[in-house]
Amino acid sequence: MSKKPNVLFFGIDSLRRNHMSLYGYNKLTTPHMDNYLKDGVVFENCFSPSIPTTPGYASMFTGMDCFSTDVVALRHEGKMHDGVKTMAEVLRENGYHTVCVGFGKENDNASNRGFDEYLDYKVSWGDWESRPLRKAESLNDVVIPRMEELSKQDKPFFMMLRHMDPHSPYIPPAPYDRMFFQGDEFDPDNHSLDELYAFKPFCDYFGTWFPPKCTSAEYINAQYDGEVAYMDACISQILCKLEQLGLEEETLVVFTSDHGETLDEHDCYYDHHGLYECTLVVPFALRFKGKLPGGVRVPDICQLKDVMPTILDILGIDSGISFDGRNLMPAVYGEKIEQEPEMYITECTWQRKHGWRTPEWKLFIALEPDVHYKPEVELYNLIKDPEELHNLADEEPEVVEMLKNRMLAHIAKREKEVGRQNPIYTNTNWNGFGHFFESSDEAYNSMHIGDPEQAKRLQGK
Repeated sequence: MSKKPNVLFFGIDSLRRNHMSLYGYNKLTTPHMDNYLKDGVVFENCFSPSIPTTPGYASMFTGMDCFSTDVVALRHEGKMHDGVKTMAEVLRENGYHTVCVGFGKENDNASNRGFDEYLDYKVSWGDWESRPLRKAESLNDVVIPRMEELSKQDKPFFMMLRHMDPHSPYIPPAPYDRMFFQGDEFDPDNHSLDELYAFKPFCDYFGTWFPPKCTSAEYINAQYDGEVAYMDACISQILCKLEQLGLEEETLVVFTSDHGETLDEHDCYYDHHGLYECTLVVPFALRFKGKLPGGVRVPDICQLKDVMPTILDILGIDSGISFDGRNLMPAVYGEKIEQEPEMYITECTWQRKHGWRTPEWKLFIALEPDVHYKPEVELYNLIKDPEELHNLADEEPEVVEMLKNRMLAHIAKREKEVGRQNPIYTNTNWNGFGHFFESSDEAYNSMHIGDPEQAKRLQGK
């Protein structure tokens, strides 16, 4: 090979791995990825420990945790911490032409530095009247012609594609809108959306893209699955183009996500907040025809901070960076690597919380009252209660104390290593109001998203 491998990177917003048939979901949502990755490597237990979008991508594209990036909030203000390099910057330094599709202009997001090109595509947002939203087709209209041009260059390329299909609004085109639902979404006896319609912060936004008078949460859930299946079909077009251009054996293809998505679970309502498993679980899969083994599934727990060091190892690039994440390639070849089964988890989206996750236990603690009036401390046994329905905080105070102490010890260790305070303590404008909330009433009456344009502006911040 005369030049370094290309990298085609699918950074899919809001894609939870347990709604992908690739990961055993009982609905066939990702048949094309399933088939493609039969010859690839699938990491079965990847997590995004700092949600949502801004810290998720910051970790993914730097190989660092939130202490190193100093990024923990959706509405992060300013840049990442000085000295942290992005994958695009490292690859550009190593002779790559770097292209970012659908992630705004340079510095629109803390982690999208280092791209030579910033391309956008239309129809990421919209309402019921503008249905359907052909997000992935719109992205393909930009990506495929640019791939054809890049294939003629001498330089290797790094192309990052930010798919928005699993992100609300979920309004997929036919037949995907009915693929996973054949009932009556207007059944007057169905009250599964009643609490959502009564939730002031979000109800106006949902009213713009839900079918008018829709009563069925199952229908909305099916639209999420429909978006995933629609996107999967469109991704197959890009993969076919890669083959047609003769680039398959010269290109590392990566699939991952910045965070999962909450559907009608935990009263968080079709968004990506709440430190529950549905929001923390993400896919991570690789294929490099002829260069990586096929049919490999790696059960080790890993995190988004492991993505960059793993990719650089495959590309044969020594960045000289001491990553917080690990190179996972030894595990791909069946070697034992040091496990990292416990993790510090954070969120600053619609509420500010942090916690500690082990294979058995999940603890999270509110740093201020939240918009959902949830208890300050939540504790779940992930083995006995994988859906996190029974808060054990009052029943297991010793476990709460043990996990809290492990979390605080980790915070103290990382603060000492980076030489500054945990960003979840210093991000004073995480909510956009310039002050912390004193009560859940204040949070509930202050925070509001009214329509897709407001959602787009919020995401842009």
